[in-house]
Amino acid sequence: MTSNAHIGHEDWNERLELAQEMIPLIHQLHRNNNVVTSIYGRLLIGVTDIDIIKAHRYARRIAERELSTAETLPILKELCSMNLGTASIDLGRLATGFEESGSDNLRNYLEETLVDLVGAAVDKESTDVVLYGFGRIGRLLARILIAREAAYGGVRLRAIVVRKKGDMDIFKRASLLRRDSVHGAFNGTIAVDEENEVIWANGTKIQMIYANDPADIDYTKYGIDNAIVVDNTGVWRDREGLSQHLQSKGVARVLLTAPGKGDLKNIVYGINHGDIEDSDQILSAASCTTNGITPVLKVINDRYGVVHGHVETAHSFTNDQNLIDNFHKGDRRGRAAGLNMVLTETGAAKAVSKALPEFEGKLTGNAIRVPTPDVSMAVLNLELEKEADRDEVNDFLRNVSLHSDLRQQISYIASPEVVSSDFVGSTHAGVVDSLATISSGKHLVLYVWYDNEFGYSNQVIRIVEDIAGARPVVYPKRVDVSEL
Repeated sequence: MTSNAHIGHEDWNERLELAQEMIPLIHQLHRNNNVVTSIYGRLLIGVTDIDIIKAHRYARRIAERELSTAETLPILKELCSMNLGTASIDLGRLATGFEESGSDNLRNYLEETLVDLVGAAVDKESTDVVLYGFGRIGRLLARILIAREAAYGGVRLRAIVVRKKGDMDIFKRASLLRRDSVHGAFNGTIAVDEENEVIWANGTKIQMIYANDPADIDYTKYGIDNAIVVDNTGVWRDREGLSQHLQSKGVARVLLTAPGKGDLKNIVYGINHGDIEDSDQILSAASCTTNGITPVLKVINDRYGVVHGHVETAHSFTNDQNLIDNFHKGDRRGRAAGLNMVLTETGAAKAVSKALPEFEGKLTGNAIRVPTPDVSMAVLNLELEKEADRDEVNDFLRNVSLHSDLRQQISYIASPEVVSSDFVGSTHAGVVDSLATISSGKHLVLYVWYDNEFGYSNQVIRIVEDIAGARPVVYPKRVDVSEL
């Protein structure tokens, strides 16, 4: 592994000046064209000059070289002079693509690459979203929705439904949104209007609704209509139970943030979201582990064929375990979560086949709950149809993470020093740890990190935006995995 070149004082100051020049251009694109920019998936929203430099340096993890602000600033300037519609534009991939194209005319390259975007309409229509429940996932969904509304305006958090737990309930809920021991402080301001039972977050009005029965709520009296209700309680997981939400006035669709039972479609965004039909009023976003492993399993199966495999997950403890030894209806989960590795079952391996039917009967799985609060790892122990060379597999997965239509689901890293906490806040469904890959003939072992809270929540939001018709188009256009 080669060390990174030393950045001298003059070079640093030059980068800083260029980054400072980029900030108003980033805001201009967002304000005038509803265009959000990023560097290899790292959004440039509300960023400082240092944030911009760090985002460019992050590119070395993926593109195997550090990106320069001198490469992206000219691209930003050109984009600001073009009549663009709503989109998410990756400056890092544009810079790499321009270099690889061999062209010496940046404007021509951008016009060809963004041909569908030039002259397109700027869309600011919003769909109402209601969070039913406000636990770990619910609060992260709220954070992401608030940020996405500011960025794109396609979906808007309107209300949160909980059971009232005392006179100080709304203040405690606001405090939990404001402060998070794992994910840090809320990026913005939060205020409480106790009289009207409203939480204001970065100018977003969020109505707190206290209810015990989902069927008894009239959302229309709060100005909410045709809403998507995201049920993150896990209390109801089948069609009959979740149908209670549809009895409420103002609800159009329901999305469950847990594996659905019975005939519910379990959607892993990027894999089978194309199966969603307009008539589907109730959907499941599957589990965090199913989201973490399914994209990687799909691309490996498509390229090498999977005969069978075993999935073992080292999973962070969750709120359904005991903090200290006490009675628990589940096996082993009564033992102190912060002191023990707890062997338990997981349905994630079998659930893969709900998104990828070709895996029916091919996978087994277990889970070990470990004493960490967030970020888990899945070990995919696979027997393949074809022989697979370790370097070839890693190179393929790196290209998938860079160029494919699954690049928001699959990330890739090649560092000998990363540990679980380094992946807190990852927006990807899973991150392949390439240095841990083992291959021998037709036997392949892959290690996939995933933020089982934030990465999963981002997958949920992608489904929400998809069924709302508000999913932003990402440019440059992605390549189908089969073409890599």
